[in-house]
Amino acid sequence: MKRITRRDFLKLSGAALGGLAFSPFLPGLTDFDDSFVVRIATAEMPVRKEPTDESRIELTFYRDELVHIYDEITAQEPKHNPVWYKVWGGYVHRGRLHRVKTIYQKPIESIPEGTRLLADVSVPFTTPYRFSKTYGWQPMSPPMYYGSVHFVEAVEQGPEMAEYDGPWYRIFDELDSNVTYYVPALHMRILPNDMLSPISPDVPYEQKLIEINLSTQMLYAYEYGSLVFQTNISSGVPGDPTGGTGIPTTTPAGKFTVIDKVAAKHMGYSYFGQQTTGNLLADADNYVLPGIPWTSFFTPQGHAFHGTYWHENFGSPMSHGCINMRSNEANWIYRWTSPTPLAPTTERVATRGLGTTVEIHY
Repeated sequence: MKRITRRDFLKLSGAALGGLAFSPFLPGLTDFDDSFVVRIATAEMPVRKEPTDESRIELTFYRDELVHIYDEITAQEPKHNPVWYKVWGGYVHRGRLHRVKTIYQKPIESIPEGTRLLADVSVPFTTPYRFSKTYGWQPMSPPMYYGSVHFVEAVEQGPEMAEYDGPWYRIFDELDSNVTYYVPALHMRILPNDMLSPISPDVPYEQKLIEINLSTQMLYAYEYGSLVFQTNISSGVPGDPTGGTGIPTTTPAGKFTVIDKVAAKHMGYSYFGQQTTGNLLADADNYVLPGIPWTSFFTPQGHAFHGTYWHENFGSPMSHGCINMRSNEANWIYRWTSPTPLAPTTERVATRGLGTTVEIHY
């Protein structure tokens, strides 16, 4: 892989930014006003004539289609998430949608050797590429989605493409650590340092508590016994699809502690079919979920709090055992809990040790 000089960098990034008005790298985005656009985050999404599941299906959208939202309606059902969006042709429920934006980034020039920076995807989706001497440049699947967080370890040239002629970021993936892949730098935002800064570091770890009520799908955070944060979450779907041979999808009840954290986690299967932690996937509808943001583990089996970029159905069980949260709220938990997060120089970004207590009950 050829590294780029400063002269090359300025030439590439200038050409890429200058050409956006004529040849955007994400086909079809010019057809939408991205002030309020959603990505279909499930296999199929029915469009109903009225904002109710009992209404007639007018048409169907499919995974990764980008849909313009014209209005937001609060209906009677479902009670935990009664929001529907008006779209062309009717209404869609927001539960399996992903609100996205298109924000092109100015690439950074270089990253010091041995350093990794955190970055999130700032466009609806972007296709990573890998290079091999045998096959040359190859696109990878699935795409990397808006809001997913990844480790960036170098700025280099990527494949020569008519749609994009700018610098690329080399991505480090702890699951596919032996495979190098690249993403257009234009599509990734380098995260500010304050997204890792601890919250309430002066409060002793034993004076912080997270409580989760699985019946109400609510999370509460306390300092010295006083409530400082609350939100609705999505826990594991009750059951054990393995028939007793693996880890149930039900989120376990009991008393735990936060034991480890990683800012960007690859869950499910790797890009090349390697399974991660048993059947403990983050979402029942997907098997490859790279770049899951702000993961805070509280069991050795892999149960964790983490951000979610594949649904907006909080208040209802959705996961394979983890606690799904909105990404900004998962970042708050990540920064507030002990052990304290460290700089992302390795795949693990926190020290092990005494962690914040987590109590889960019905």
